[in-house]
Amino acid sequence: MQKLQIYKNIIQSAVNFPNVFKTSSETALSNQKENQMNQIRLHIWGDYACFTRPEMKVERVSYDVITPSAARGILAAVHWKPAIRWVIDKIYVLKPIQFESVRRNELGGKISAGKVSGAMKRKSVADLYTLIEDDRQQRAATVLKDVAYVIEAHAVLTAKAGADETVTKHIEMFKRRAKKGQCFQQPCWGVREFPADFALIDEGEPLPPSALSESEASRDLGWMLHDIDFDHGNTPHFFRAQMKDGVIDVPPFYAEEVKA
Repeated sequence: MQKLQIYKNIIQSAVNFPNVFKTSSETALSNQKENQMNQIRLHIWGDYACFTRPEMKVERVSYDVITPSAARGILAAVHWKPAIRWVIDKIYVLKPIQFESVRRNELGGKISAGKVSGAMKRKSVADLYTLIEDDRQQRAATVLKDVAYVIEAHAVLTAKAGADETVTKHIEMFKRRAKKGQCFQQPCWGVREFPADFALIDEGEPLPPSALSESEASRDLGWMLHDIDFDHGNTPHFFRAQMKDGVIDVPPFYAEEVKA
């Protein structure tokens, strides 16, 4: 009788608290539906872009397409708050991948941390400067030209979110700003010399047409920077980017296929 009562209690608990007994697939489906409700799509385009490969720092060479971290940066440029973090779900590539070699004026170095620390102790910035004319260097760069993408993403709350913060609130703020062309700071394509234009795609609105040919729409893009883990020593994470029919599915940051 005692065992029978225990079974009855378990069954009653399942009726009263069905979420506790959800399978992992049901939980994933529930999370997916929640993300879709708080999802945004942003059309971005520009003349030039440079998403520098980490192994090519001196003479810059861009990745073939925008990286998830750069896409997140563009969304944060439109609406940034410590309470949220943007998560990239998909990247739609709208134009063929084209490269162009350019030469850019850059600096050979930067102000050292020691000089900055000394200026802070002296409470004076009198000697804290760089003579651009003396330190200027011209460097080659292989950049993307005539780029256009659609970023599909959702937002999640961070540990800095207040008790009254909701994801929906920030999604609506983002949409209002994007519709008006407003931004927290000017979005750019990897470097500030390449500004990015943007436009919100409303729910139910079709995506801009793709200019990719059938042979260009699917390809292996190789290992690509996913994002930086700022909580664990600024560790970069990479994933194997695959473009299928012009779409790159971005795995979650801590997914098995994302490697540190």
